[in-house]
Amino acid sequence: MNRITNDFDDTTTAMQVMDGLDLTGRRAIVTGAASGIGVETARALAHGGAQVTLAVRDVEAGERAKADIAFTSGRDDVRVARLDLADLRSVDAFTHEWQGPLHILVNNAGVMDTPQGATAQGWETQFGVNHLGHFALATGLHDGLAAAGDARVVSVSSSGHAASPVVFDDLFFERRDYEPGLAYGQSKTANVLFAVEATRRWAMDGITANALTPGGVWTPLQRHWSAERRAANEENARQAEAAGLFRMKTPEQGAATSVFLAASPRVYGIGGRYFEDCHEAEVVDQLRGLAGVLPHALDRDAARQLWDASAQLLAAARTDMAS
Repeated sequence: MNRITNDFDDTTTAMQVMDGLDLTGRRAIVTGAASGIGVETARALAHGGAQVTLAVRDVEAGERAKADIAFTSGRDDVRVARLDLADLRSVDAFTHEWQGPLHILVNNAGVMDTPQGATAQGWETQFGVNHLGHFALATGLHDGLAAAGDARVVSVSSSGHAASPVVFDDLFFERRDYEPGLAYGQSKTANVLFAVEATRRWAMDGITANALTPGGVWTPLQRHWSAERRAANEENARQAEAAGLFRMKTPEQGAATSVFLAASPRVYGIGGRYFEDCHEAEVVDQLRGLAGVLPHALDRDAARQLWDASAQLLAAARTDMAS
């Protein structure tokens, strides 16, 4: 299995990836598309001709993003729909309202380093939003994805996956002391494992899924950091850049790999892999800066176990909601 590489790098923008590609007639959903790399992903897909739905928790912010994308892309068919990944009722309402084929699903939204908390269904916030919310969304949209014939699911993970595998006997930190970084890492590993198992289960439906890291990007994702932590991390990033470990990206650059996986013919029919800077990452035992993917994130047995555990959690939650 050859590793996918190309001439793109960490300076490539989403619009540069889209240059020369035509998505006319294709329908796309981008979660968390009101800001950060989400809005830039949606903008590039719209610019390429896709009819894009911005799936957002804050509809007013989504409407502002819609107006901005419409202005820069010249398209008048950008849609905004409410989606709260922290509440299964909201996810189910969204999927039930979707009609027709879905060619591109970009699971972009996420939270990071949140204080200990829970979703509406009682799931630890980061695992609940970053993984289970998107798992419910993708599985709920399966029929639309299958109807497309060649659908792609893009799962936005992070180099943070290196912090933790999925801890199956304590997914919600009920027996461990809560550590925000470990909870985030577990959820980002889950994002990769989802792509691995979704491709295995859905390939016969023409659906493929890949995961990615956008790289280091300053966005609202860091909203839960204190001013002191933000300053320290900015200094660490400057030192890492000086040492040649990685460069911080703009949101436009951070969205490039998402757009590559959503639109490029280079990954047609390919799934279950992890990408960085628009090329497939190398499997490593330890990250170099932000580069590489650890084996636990691509483990096929863990991917199957996670899918089954996630489906059971959703089924139990829906039973409770119906009672």
